[in-house]
Amino acid sequence: NVKIITGDDKGKTGKVLAVYPKTLKVVVEGCKIAKKAIKPSDKNPNGGFINKEMPMDISNVAKIQE
Repeated sequence: NVKIITGDDKGKTGKVLAVYPKTLKVVVEGCKIAKKAIKPSDKNPNGGFINKEMPMDISNVAKIQE
């Protein structure tokens, strides 16, 4: 679990979903949500928008003790 220490989501806590060591970015559950447009497909015949967690710089998060 980590805590967001800077940015729009400052103060929120969440679980790390993915780590990208080459670009020094992490994806945190429920933080830095972006609306992404998706094309129609078999899974989603109408297309539309989805909310997706985007990667943020690893320096913006701090590990919390539990």
